[in-house]
Amino acid sequence: MKRISVLLHAWALVSSTLIAAPAPAQTVDSHQHPFSDAEKWAKAFDDPERDAWQKPHEVLQALKLAPDAAVADIGSGTGYFAVRFAHRVPKGRVYGVDAEPDMVRYLADRAKREGLTNLTVVAAKPNDPGIPSAVDLVILVDTYHHVPDRERYFRNLQKSLKPGGRLAIIDFTLDSPVGPPRSARIPADQVKKELAGAGYRLAQEHAFLPYQYFIEFVPATK
Repeated sequence: MKRISVLLHAWALVSSTLIAAPAPAQTVDSHQHPFSDAEKWAKAFDDPERDAWQKPHEVLQALKLAPDAAVADIGSGTGYFAVRFAHRVPKGRVYGVDAEPDMVRYLADRAKREGLTNLTVVAAKPNDPGIPSAVDLVILVDTYHHVPDRERYFRNLQKSLKPGGRLAIIDFTLDSPVGPPRSARIPADQVKKELAGAGYRLAQEHAFLPYQYFIEFVPATK
């Protein structure tokens, strides 16, 4: 139990890498925290004990991806979900998107090392994820509150979705014992309101994650 608590604290410091700079603090002083040492953060991001509350297998099952699906993981970091997506869609394509250069380097090296030829790593810009081609799913895990000018960002993101494509948001609830300070969190109702303003409609909600909400959206006009 002590090890899990230590892991949660360490991981919460960097619950997602920056897709914009500066970004809201993950902890009181994390705005001064270096994100360049990807090898160091991989020990927290990819520790198997994270699985107990992140439930990656259940998340992937809930998304019901076809083997040839295309996925963009925005804020992919060291590849916790991106690598799992690559295994889940062996005939598809996964884009691991991040704006931190060392995370981009790390994940590119990891994909090569693990032979994941269907995982492409993308260096994002603050206001543009730079997804190379349209995808069936865009997902942001603990990254939503880092996005600047969210209504504009997500409205523009619609062009990266195929017809029938989805946007999934996973982020910490207000009462979660881990994650950024409560003042930096964005409640699920606000996410729904903001994305409605960006031209999305609610498609589905999943309630099995203990510390996070998990919501799927689709463009309202498609």
